[in-house]
Amino acid sequence: MHIAITGIGLTSGLGDGPDEHAAKIRAGECQLAPLSGLLGAESDYAELSASWIQRRDLLCSRKWAPASFLSLHVARQAIIDSGLTQDDLRDAAVIVGSSRGNIAGWVSPWPGRRPFGLMAASNSMHGELASAVSIEFGIRGPWQVISSGCAASLDALGMANMMLRQGMVKRAIVIGVELPLMDEVLDVYAQTGVLSSTAVNDPWSPETSGFFPGEAGAALVLESFSNIEEKPDAVSLTGYWCNSDADSPIGMPEDGAGLRELLTKAVADLENEPAITAVCPHASGTLLHGKAELSALHESLPAGDPVSLHPLKPFTGHTVGASGVLDVAILTDFLRKRELPPNLPNLTQPEGFNLSPNDLDPGGSTVLKIAVGMGGHNSAVSLRTPAQA
Repeated sequence: MHIAITGIGLTSGLGDGPDEHAAKIRAGECQLAPLSGLLGAESDYAELSASWIQRRDLLCSRKWAPASFLSLHVARQAIIDSGLTQDDLRDAAVIVGSSRGNIAGWVSPWPGRRPFGLMAASNSMHGELASAVSIEFGIRGPWQVISSGCAASLDALGMANMMLRQGMVKRAIVIGVELPLMDEVLDVYAQTGVLSSTAVNDPWSPETSGFFPGEAGAALVLESFSNIEEKPDAVSLTGYWCNSDADSPIGMPEDGAGLRELLTKAVADLENEPAITAVCPHASGTLLHGKAELSALHESLPAGDPVSLHPLKPFTGHTVGASGVLDVAILTDFLRKRELPPNLPNLTQPEGFNLSPNDLDPGGSTVLKIAVGMGGHNSAVSLRTPAQA
């Protein structure tokens, strides 16, 4: 069975849609700015750099909660990109990943929003992130919401992959959404000590101290085909793996042992796929995670020419549970053009890896995407680039 990514949609601090994201990434621009620009100068986090969606109208609906409305927006983009009809969508699955779900607009009022009281119970449910898409697009297949921290949307992609391969559905819409830029969420991140305190936007710098939070929504349309020839120009989803560290509720083993085991399994399972050319790491910005992830990569990837690393959080900020699908959507946009995204200039280059994009093999290359969720959860997916005609 061949699983193809046939549609993408995305909105983040970089802009709305794949073209705006690609333009900012090619120009080497990130959109991090002091949160005073969103929360006001009186906020406790006014000086913290973050990345937020500029079009606030995409987050403001009377009927749907802010994150649910964002789910609808990126799902619509991806469906249009895929070319699916209403009949095609009828029996599709809708799988959403989010760390904080619909907390935005529930625990405190959302600026500019006048909600319907009748929708209060629905708006407070994390399940509304998926049910809104089902209802508005007339999709009658299964829907689920997954919350595994920063790995949530990559796990949603994995769940969709399993549904497709088991024959439960022929199509799936996978969504990642996160709106973490509110005092109630930032407070708990600050108490745990994971927010950046040095303003160093470089995941492998010895001065990195934490992450820069960001808002985002992203969506993918997946379709199953009997063979690759039916969608030769599409990026393929070729594998999904996940495991747990069983170690710490807030950190990970210093040697990245759980992630190493996961990646070793992935490399073995990909034996008959094209060689691994590049990795989009989790690279959250916390010092411990940076060291542990690099250790796992060094010990698990095959010997030979170094892979190129493509961390995307330096551009977008850490969009928490949305980051997995957001990164895959950005990667897919570049891989469709048979290229890898450039990195933000002046990042620290880890020993044994390239930060300049590797060349893709004309016959196809494998690209890995990694996500790590707080609580010791590791996930990865593999993508295959389309072969040149």
